[in-house]
Amino acid sequence: MDKIKIIILGDGMADLPYKIDAESNKTTVKTPLEEAKTPIFDALAPMSEIGLVKTVPEGMKPGSDIANLSVMGFNPSRYYTGRSPLEAISIGVNMKDSDLALRCNLVTLNGAENFDDKVMIDYSADEISTDDAHTLINDLAKHLRDKGYNLLKDFDDSATGFESFTFYGGVSYRNCLIISNGAHGTDCTPPHDISRKKIGPYLPKGVYGKCFTEMIKVSYEFLSEHPVNIGRIKNFKRPANSIWLWGQGTKPVLGDFYKLTGRRGAVICAVDLIKGIGISAGMKVYEVDGATGNVHTNFRGKAETVLTAIEDGCDFVYLHIEAADESGHHGDRGDKILSIEKIDETTGFIKKRLDASGKSYTLMVLPDHPTPLATMTHSSDPVPYMMFDSQKKLANGIGKYDEKAAKRGLFVESGEALFKRFLDV
Repeated sequence: MDKIKIIILGDGMADLPYKIDAESNKTTVKTPLEEAKTPIFDALAPMSEIGLVKTVPEGMKPGSDIANLSVMGFNPSRYYTGRSPLEAISIGVNMKDSDLALRCNLVTLNGAENFDDKVMIDYSADEISTDDAHTLINDLAKHLRDKGYNLLKDFDDSATGFESFTFYGGVSYRNCLIISNGAHGTDCTPPHDISRKKIGPYLPKGVYGKCFTEMIKVSYEFLSEHPVNIGRIKNFKRPANSIWLWGQGTKPVLGDFYKLTGRRGAVICAVDLIKGIGISAGMKVYEVDGATGNVHTNFRGKAETVLTAIEDGCDFVYLHIEAADESGHHGDRGDKILSIEKIDETTGFIKKRLDASGKSYTLMVLPDHPTPLATMTHSSDPVPYMMFDSQKKLANGIGKYDEKAAKRGLFVESGEALFKRFLDV
């Protein structure tokens, strides 16, 4: 087997500095990556190549879809067709070329009387369980059918060629809507971009703006009274009282990973988006019990699955860990720091087992994009990477892995360029 290549992707791990008032009354400025206790990163850094990489091309939005495609070697300008189609592929939707897929979040809106004045309280509805989410999505779909709503004809006079719409349950709050013969030209805003803001200015606009907005309103009326949400409120959980549509796109077409790289690739992740990239690229996708996509995920299970994939003959493994990104979107500094510490621990577990096996390997740690606590959404800023090899000395004199130190290292102009550099080591 060739040298094993492993990428550990800490989604949203990078951040901006913030002030910490210490007991000594001194003020320091640190990012969560700087503040976190990371003994493994600290040990690897003096032996590693460290620098910054720009994972989001100019003119493209800083989403996990675009950034992860880039880090995995796929130029987003060539391969990106939208976020939701990748998620649809992951949950088993057999998309046609004419289908339009949309992410359908279950969210929590507040009770403001005027709909436009309602506030996006939580884009994940307290990270609703998958079982509850599926019940709500299925019942909403039935409600729309029973009421005779023909999604586009009833709500949008300009709609033509419409055949049907179908909801699909995903993982937790992340669900999917497929429109047959769907048209392009609708402007939708990701709900995690408008946390704690009034939704009026961000409701869908364009071709299907009117009908999507009406669907969101209908969903609020129906879901607010649903027994699942009444039960959630009684148990002090936020209700999933509305859907929110975004991330639209068409069927993805990625190149076959093995044909492009000569490597047998594996993807390990809790979220449908990254699984969808792996499936579309012909990679092996592993499921991990207890993988949640948040700080309570099964970190050890993910690390052990990396080793399982290698034993199965995979010589490239992409381990995606979502926890820091979710913490950033919620503005939770403590959980973001804990997530980074868990990623450090996971890295150490994998490295220790590989060293004991005698296998040669190259390991790279990086985020896909920053998710600053100050803004609670993604940014396009370059992210720090650290590349370690079990046989070659890659050290470039930086000696520390964080956003500030990485600025003194190499600058790589794209994720695809870094991916090639990584494979060539």
